[in-house]
Formats: sequence, C-alpha cells, structure tokens
Amino acid sequence: MTDDVAADLRRCMAAYPDLFPDPPMGPGLAVKLAKAVAWGAPWRTAEELRAPARTSLWIFAVDWLIDHEASTAEEVRAIERRCLHIADGGDPADGDALAAFLAALRDDLLPGVAETWRAAWRDELRRMILAMGREQDWTAALAASGTPPVTLERYLDNAENFGSTWVNVAHWATDAGPAVTGNLGTLRAASDCVQKILRLFNDRATLGRDETWGDLNAQLLGADETWIKEKVADLTAACDGLLAALPPECAQEAEYLRRQIAFSSAFYGADHDYWDRL
Repeated sequence: MTDDVAADLRRCMAAYPDLFPDPPMGPGLAVKLAKAVAWGAPWRTAEELRAPARTSLWIFAVDWLIDHEASTAEEVRAIERRCLHIADGGDPADGDALAAFLAALRDDLLPGVAETWRAAWRDELRRMILAMGREQDWTAALAASGTPPVTLERYLDNAENFGSTWVNVAHWATDAGPAVTGNLGTLRAASDCVQKILRLFNDRATLGRDETWGDLNAQLLGADETWIKEKVADLTAACDGLLAALPPECAQEAEYLRRQIAFSSAFYGADHDYWDRL
C-alpha cells in the first residue's frame, strides 16, 4: 500500500514540478509522506488514502512558497488570497500551479461528501493558510528586530500552520458514517491537540534546520526539553480525554489520531525530517 501511495504522490509532483523544487523536496518526500499516511490507517486502501496523502503533499508546496519564496508581506497576503479563493469555490488563474493543485484536491474530495465536511474542509484550510502567514509575519519581525515578537504559548497556539487537522478532515471525510459526522467537533478538537504535539516533535528535531533557514522554532522561543515533555504530556492527556468521550462507532478515528502521535514520536525521535538539505 505504501508503494502505491508514494507512486501517486510522485505523479503529483511530476504534474506540478514548479511546486516541488529538488532540493529541498526530492523524491524521498513522497516515500516519507506515504509511510506516515499509511501507518496512520493500515485498514485503508491506497485509493482511500489518496485525499489525505495528496493534501499532505500540497501543504509542503504552500509552506515553501510562504516561508521561502515570498519576500514581502504583500506576497504572503497574495498567496493567502489565491488559496482562499479556491476554498470558496473559485477557479485557479492561468499558470497558478499552487491554486490548480488545490482546486484538484477540492474537486476530488468535496463533491462526494456532506456539507458538514465541505464546511470543515474549507474552515481548516483557512485556519492553516492564515496561520502560515501569521508565522511568516513573526519570522520577518524577528529578523528585523532580533527580538521574538511572540510568546511561546502564542506560537504553539498557532499550530494550525502545521496542517494536520486539515489533512485529518480530508481523511475522515472520505469514509464518514453518521457517528463520525456527528462527533466531528470533538474529533477536530482532539486533532488540534495532536497538531500541537506534532509541532513540538518537529521543533525538537529540526532546530538546526530552522536556525539555518531562518524559521521560528519553539526552542528559539525558550522551550527546553523539560517544557516540551510536560506540554506533550498535557496535550496527550487532553486528547485522550476528548477521545474517551467518543462513541464506539468512532473507535477507528480515535485510533488514527493515537497512531499519528506514535508515528511522529518515532520519526522525529530518530531525528528524521521530511525536508532535504538545501
């Protein structure tokens, strides 16, 4: 299954080559993402994992454009507008590969799901894109002044920029029964806890890259190992509390979130990274 998911992602990268410069997004990215997506839901087929896998891949493209290709705040705002235009049902402009790929994701997933899921997909995309832009504003302010413009807690509250809850909505939407749809709010809240945990796992493993690339990182804002471990424990407990309230019909969705934490703990704990060196 992992091989099939990776092959599909490589085809997407080949279809939109300008979005995936190598480095830092070489062919290994497709394999790493495929392993993460497949490990999280081994009960699903490659076809059923297409939407979350492609969504994960698109996030790398937009993250690169906002963090490293945009040179001004207005360029960041323009990327935000292009993405939100697609989220609201618009058509991509000619030559806009980022918007075209996003529109393809939208048109592949949304027509076959209920409005509850379409609204959640749009909302999580909006949250992620605006959080990415917000962090880039903070990064620019830090570069200009040398002083962190944001607290550690506020930085972590902006973990929507990691995008995993948007990916999870795409994952659940493809096979959501009534119980899952009825508990979407709880699932999203639990996913937001997981999203913060993944943000901290990532930051703990990628301090060197973030310093080199000029990106923000929880450790650059004062987080030490003790703080990270305590915060991860608190967030895990909060997530477990939310998942415990779900009905038995949502057991697989709850397990999916737990497996996300386990995979990322092992992946980042081994100092792995999805990005290649520049």
